[in-house]
Amino acid sequence: MPFHVRDAEADSLVRELARKRGVGLTEAVKLAVRAELTRDDGADFLAKVREIQQAIAARGRSGLKADKAFFDDLSGQGDD
Repeated sequence: MPFHVRDAEADSLVRELARKRGVGLTEAVKLAVRAELTRDDGADFLAKVREIQQAIAARGRSGLKADKAFFDDLSGQGDD
């Protein structure tokens, strides 16, 4: 369904993007909207990662030391 842009700045920005990308106005609008939606999705993902990082950091350190030989053996790098 078509829509009309009645804002001079929006019109100018879409035309500039279309010119730079060598595409029509409709394609320029799709490119811009798709880029913004992708950026929003990325921001949501990063926010979730930050939440997980904060939850892990809030638990504090256990004081235990990692057993290098154990982890080397798990990864197949242990001495046979």
